[in-house]
Amino acid sequence: MTLRLYDSLSREVRAVEPRDPGRLAVYSCGPTVYSYIHVGNARPFWIAMLLRRHVRRSGVEPTVVVNVTDVNDKIYEAARAEGVPSDELARRYADAYLEDTSRLGLGRPDVEPLVTDTISDIVELIGTLIERGLAYAVDGDVYFAVERFPAYGRLSRQRLDQLLEEGRVEPGEGKRSPLDFALWKAEKPGEDTAWDAPWGRGRPGWHIECSAMARRHLGDDFDVHGGGLDLIFPHHENERAQSEGATERPFVRTWLHNGMLRFSGDKMSKSVGNVTRLRDALDAWGPETLLLLFAGAHYRGPVDYSDDTLTAARASAERLREVLRRARAHTSVTEPDRGDDALGAAAVSAGREFDAALDDDLSTPQALAALFGLVRVLNAALDEGGVSSQAVAGAADVLVDRLDVLGLAGLDAGGEPPVPEEVRRLADARQAARLERDFGRADELRDELAARGWSVRDTPRGPELVPR
Repeated sequence: MTLRLYDSLSREVRAVEPRDPGRLAVYSCGPTVYSYIHVGNARPFWIAMLLRRHVRRSGVEPTVVVNVTDVNDKIYEAARAEGVPSDELARRYADAYLEDTSRLGLGRPDVEPLVTDTISDIVELIGTLIERGLAYAVDGDVYFAVERFPAYGRLSRQRLDQLLEEGRVEPGEGKRSPLDFALWKAEKPGEDTAWDAPWGRGRPGWHIECSAMARRHLGDDFDVHGGGLDLIFPHHENERAQSEGATERPFVRTWLHNGMLRFSGDKMSKSVGNVTRLRDALDAWGPETLLLLFAGAHYRGPVDYSDDTLTAARASAERLREVLRRARAHTSVTEPDRGDDALGAAAVSAGREFDAALDDDLSTPQALAALFGLVRVLNAALDEGGVSSQAVAGAADVLVDRLDVLGLAGLDAGGEPPVPEEVRRLADARQAARLERDFGRADELRDELAARGWSVRDTPRGPELVPR
């Protein structure tokens, strides 16, 4: 495997060297299910599935784990506001998350653990930290002793004195230090979900949940840990401290962090209120547009979410769909000529450039540039004519094969559907109206064709009917 990724801990792009040869273990932080997920939540999901699809093509078998946090303060708050049990609310929004992300057409991760199915692992991990002197119990709460872990702050580049000065600490009575964070929270009035533990009845803190789920499914150390840049501190810093404190070995080989979606220049966030739900975006724009919006920016940078950027992404999707439609409809039986050689060479080159771009820190903008270079050559060959159907099909297959890595193979319709006779008659009537210069009638017939799901395109070869 020749994959290189930027590691947030070392601050450099490094070769990925899996713990187990021929396999890749990946964990990515999933949503806390207290509401519908927004478009920004879909970006780390897409990156995890993109990584999975890419490495699998190189002969490496990935295991991708994306958790669902179904125990959290925000879930209790949302449940109280709606007047429903917290587990009922969490199940509702977990189901909605599965439904919405499935609509992206990327498939599902290999494992999608719930916190509620991992409580025994969490209790065991906390017990190990207490035994090692890295955690302590106070009145049913358990805290991690940050100052007992010398490497704390190395991932986020935070100094302990700086954290104290800035007040970036978790509240909590009985803490030995303001920096210490909760591993276990004692049951409180109004919280309707709790579990028994040696130090008292309660439920886990947020950070320990991911440490336990990752450890259960991937082991004490694994290859890649993904998530948004906003999770580096405190979530991933605390995960790292807990896990390495318990095992005395490095937790993650590569920390992979993606940039945020920006909405009018600000980070898209439920707490800010400037969010677009993923399901609403899918209804309005479709999955191909959203995936091309993601792919058009490097994963480490921001993505501007606006009508302009979405319209541009939709146009890119249509351009890809159109060249594939043309390629699948091409029926020339011309013998191979030099044009075929040029098209074949362009296809091979585009495929190699695409693969190399993804190997180089998942550079999807460069990968897309390689594909659109092939689109230009393919369109030119189709416009010129005289190229064999075999050469055209080969180039289209290379295009679809690489689009599948991005989750975009659905842009290939697989050829033209038959045109219904009634649609053909409407198109003929429209052409007759145009020849008679009755453009008002021609426009009416065009609109009627659109209502039936067809576009009519006027080309030098005459009108063409294309399914919308």
